[in-house]
Amino acid sequence: MRILIIGSGGREDAIAHSLAQEQTEQTQPVHQLHAAPGNPGIGRVATLHTVNINDPQAVTALAQSIKADLVVVGPEAPLVAGVADAVRAAGIACFGPSAQAAQLEGSKAFAKDVMAAAGVPTARAVVATDRQQAEQALAEFHPPYVVKNDGLAAGKGVVVTDQLDQALAHAQACLDAGAKLVIEEYLDGPEISLFCITDGTTVLPLAPAQDFKRALDGDQGPNTGGMGAYSPLPWAPADLTDQVMETVARPTVAEMAKRGTPFQGVLYCGLALTSRGLRVVEFNARFGDPETQVVLPRLKTPLAEVLLAAAQGRLNQVGQLEWSSQAAVTVVVAAQGYPGTPVTGRPVTGVERAEQRQNVSVLHAGTALCGDGELVSAGGRVLNVVGMGKDLAAARTRAYVGVSLISLEGSHHRTDIAQRASELCPLECQKRSSQQLSA
Repeated sequence: MRILIIGSGGREDAIAHSLAQEQTEQTQPVHQLHAAPGNPGIGRVATLHTVNINDPQAVTALAQSIKADLVVVGPEAPLVAGVADAVRAAGIACFGPSAQAAQLEGSKAFAKDVMAAAGVPTARAVVATDRQQAEQALAEFHPPYVVKNDGLAAGKGVVVTDQLDQALAHAQACLDAGAKLVIEEYLDGPEISLFCITDGTTVLPLAPAQDFKRALDGDQGPNTGGMGAYSPLPWAPADLTDQVMETVARPTVAEMAKRGTPFQGVLYCGLALTSRGLRVVEFNARFGDPETQVVLPRLKTPLAEVLLAAAQGRLNQVGQLEWSSQAAVTVVVAAQGYPGTPVTGRPVTGVERAEQRQNVSVLHAGTALCGDGELVSAGGRVLNVVGMGKDLAAARTRAYVGVSLISLEGSHHRTDIAQRASELCPLECQKRSSQQLSA
């Protein structure tokens, strides 16, 4: 199959490498992979193309020129721009929601409206369009204050703070940029991510994961796009996925179909296991980053089979997904200055040495090649180092061994990814599971 992957981050590298590992019985690759624009990591397994990924016609023309059988749209911006609509209109199977359906991520206010109509449990929220409304909304809530840019903000549109002045400052910055605000009540309890693949009717869950949004150890520092993740979740309730499917995913997909805007692709459910029960923190319309980097390596069912079936409206033919019993942990190596203005253009070394270690892989998120072929940093989150093992402790050890072999001047990473989960004994896991979702 000829597959075109749209995007250039760690999520797209994870998708590309999962597809590249699918082989025939003769050990030959099953797929011919292409990516636009891709990155040096993706370039190891795919042919790279230069294109404006937010231009629906340009992406469609590229897909036609390479005779793609399937287009997989990774980031949110091309989806909101209507890339999937244009590709499908040209008769090419495309994995990703329409522009209208992608508003589940493109507008938090729209997502709240859908959740209300579908009866999906979520945080109480107020939409504000000016300073006075923002001040009135914040007065209704107790700290911590949660202030969200209504639109796309590349994972940096949310501020959670105990300080009213900081909440107002973020609100004003969003308003100055022409955005609406969504101000929410704070949801206590651990957060998890669950990806659900859907063709607009059938919904299949992937394995749950947990990511780490704060920049520093101990969940300190500013919010980021994610500094690491792990899967599975030994502490989560055994029926967690079933509860999410019944109370969140299926009702949301049904409501979108009812509105005449069926959702086809990945419904990313960001969830909080609060003292009052399961609540939705947010929806995304694509695979999450860096959770994808730990979920896809554990999927035994061929990824291409699942994506194509969803794109063609026959996901009901796939059956139950198969999963590896192994655990996965990923640690993000970030550039100096991230999540503010990152320092780019610095040499990155040691990637090959890290990948020579057993059960360690390095996925590229923000890298580039200089004219002489030298690998350099080209973004805030530069690399995802993934470790696999029989349990989280083994996977975590391998991931951090890989990180230790990589050199990037001024880089930083969290040292506590999956630490608490890996230290839980079986008895503690059972106790925590029984306490979660008890409301």
